[in-house]
Amino acid sequence: MIYNIVTGLFDAYQFAIIAYILMSWFPGARHSAIGQFLESIVEPYLQPFRQIIPPIGMLDVSALVALFVLRFARQGLVVLLNMF
Repeated sequence: MIYNIVTGLFDAYQFAIIAYILMSWFPGARHSAIGQFLESIVEPYLQPFRQIIPPIGMLDVSALVALFVLRFARQGLVVLLNMF
């Protein structure tokens, strides 16, 4: 049961990050209520990655790296949960 909750939370957060990234393609989408909500939960996680990884041209790859790190953290936590 804990496994399902943890993986569900990680998946939901990953989808929130992807939705937030996709909102940047639409003008004014991040200024909507949903955009501001996603910003409040996603930006604190993405900010450290943006400080370390500079954009390549107009492409911000820091969000992609953040998604990979989140995925690895999820896998590590799943391994730990399976041990107990």
